[in-house]
Amino acid sequence: MNIKKVTDPEFKAYGRVVKEYDCRELLEAMEKTPLLEDVIYVASVKELEELPVAKQMEKNLYGQMPIQVGYCNGHNKKLNALEYHRNSEINVAVTDLVLLIGKQQDIKEDYTYDTGLVEAFLVPRGTVIEVYATTLHYAPCHVEDGGFRCVVVLPKDTNTDMEPVEEIFPEDKLLFAKNKWLIGHEEGGLPENAWIGLKGENVSI
Repeated sequence: MNIKKVTDPEFKAYGRVVKEYDCRELLEAMEKTPLLEDVIYVASVKELEELPVAKQMEKNLYGQMPIQVGYCNGHNKKLNALEYHRNSEINVAVTDLVLLIGKQQDIKEDYTYDTGLVEAFLVPRGTVIEVYATTLHYAPCHVEDGGFRCVVVLPKDTNTDMEPVEEIFPEDKLLFAKNKWLIGHEEGGLPENAWIGLKGENVSI
């Protein structure tokens, strides 16, 4: 698969590189987080949220809306699913990693999505990116055998457990957690309540 860089013009449809924040303390703190053979996601880590750069992101990047700072670490080479939120997500690459992403606008009326439209972008270590709300994304892929570490910044309570939702609109069947709409692949190993709507190859790098 052709892997572009987040500094390439093609990434502008999905997000932007954010250069204004000093993340050295954040990167150092992330070295202490677990890195497993599988993928682990933790939505909120108090020690990360108390760092000065996290406070700056809350005030500026999120316009004084409350945020959570967590991480996604592990080993992964496959797409497995795509998700989106009602807002941007900030990622900080603690290691080199690759994001497999697409556009919400390409989801069909029956809430299926052609995985042949997915693009891959390399995020170099130390890079901060904003992933726009309309960008479909999921767990990063590792570049090195040692795995990947990635900081994930989102509005508070995103991706946490939600109350059962009565399906009123067709999109409601994608609602998988708070502020998390998910489309899974049949080979993705997802829970039974996940909407399986990715059509085509379970893309891998």
